[in-house]
Amino acid sequence: MKPPLGLKLLLVFSSMVLMLYKCQAGTTNLHPLILIPGNGGNQLEARLTNEYKPSGLLCNRWYPFQKKKDGWFRLWFDPTVLIAPFTSCFAQRMTLYYDALYIYRHITGYMAPLVESLEKIGYVNDETLFGAPYDFRYGLAPEGHPCHVGSKFLQDLTHLVENASTSNGGKPVILVSHSLGGLFALQLLNRNPPSWRRQFIKHLVALCAPWGGTVDEMLTFASGNTLGVPLVDPLLVRGEQRSSESNLWLMPNPEIFGRKNLLVITPNATYSASDVPRFLDDIGFREGVHPYKTRVLGLMEELVAPGVPITCVVGSGVKTAETLFYGSNSFDEQPEIVYGDGDGTVNMVSLLAHESLWSDTKNQTLKTIRVPGVSHTAMLKDEDALDEIVREISGINSQLSFVENVSVQ
Repeated sequence: MKPPLGLKLLLVFSSMVLMLYKCQAGTTNLHPLILIPGNGGNQLEARLTNEYKPSGLLCNRWYPFQKKKDGWFRLWFDPTVLIAPFTSCFAQRMTLYYDALYIYRHITGYMAPLVESLEKIGYVNDETLFGAPYDFRYGLAPEGHPCHVGSKFLQDLTHLVENASTSNGGKPVILVSHSLGGLFALQLLNRNPPSWRRQFIKHLVALCAPWGGTVDEMLTFASGNTLGVPLVDPLLVRGEQRSSESNLWLMPNPEIFGRKNLLVITPNATYSASDVPRFLDDIGFREGVHPYKTRVLGLMEELVAPGVPITCVVGSGVKTAETLFYGSNSFDEQPEIVYGDGDGTVNMVSLLAHESLWSDTKNQTLKTIRVPGVSHTAMLKDEDALDEIVREISGINSQLSFVENVSVQ
């Protein structure tokens, strides 16, 4: 007996609804994802006020030559910094001045290859994919110390996480950080209660996280660091780099690098990670000692397991500054460098600090993925690295089982 026409139409309609539901579910099964850039990975714009006092005629208000109608201009990164007369203008305008008394959504360009890779697996900008840029010159501080810029960023990031989850049916969020962004992500997690983390955070994927700082920062403070930019005198940008709170935050952590391992050697003195205050004084940056002792050391002690699953993707096999040898007592000269393993910027002991710190922590799931030969910046554009990152994120979205302390070579 054939079913009546009405029943046949109902069955066809039900099948169409089921197919439509499956198609929609296939495009929305992704957990929302927030990208947190690293140091120097954000774009900064500035506008000169009446209080601005140029250091010379070349730095007057007409420079830079291209500005928006309301006076805003690109501060970082502006290619004119490569021209020696304008390097000083750039350094002056980028410098932070420490006072002892005292919703970000746009995805940054340097993450473009990663964004494109995520879009290929279904992520959509401002729907399931979000960015959380910040002024990378500022850092954070322990409780009891004013830190308006950094604290405001964490507040905004908290709201972004909650809104991203709510707009995606309550799915918890995947945080993907690069470099310094990993330290901000860790602070975000540790400064929110466990109940908040369980509700809103699915996973943290930390790319090249400098958990324990870098020896490279000691070079930056002592002699300036061009960060690979050619034709720039490192001494012209040294003062600006010393003013950066985040650079001070990235000094080597004594608990990770050891209190006796020598990192800087001169004819008259040697310095380990526990000697950073004396090091800052000796290089002529005495004003950095107080903020280091009161603001940075406390953060270094706050490397607490966040209680959410973590995957750390690290580069390896790239020569990385391990010991700095100065032939004279002048830090105005560039040192001879002895290299060790790392990603070219962050030392391996720092990249893998999560294992030494948290591997025995109860209910803390860890995974490490090593990508041989990939540098700190290449992590965001190297094809092999991007494949590893996207594969891991796809696995998280598929809720694959997690293996504790796995190291993929």
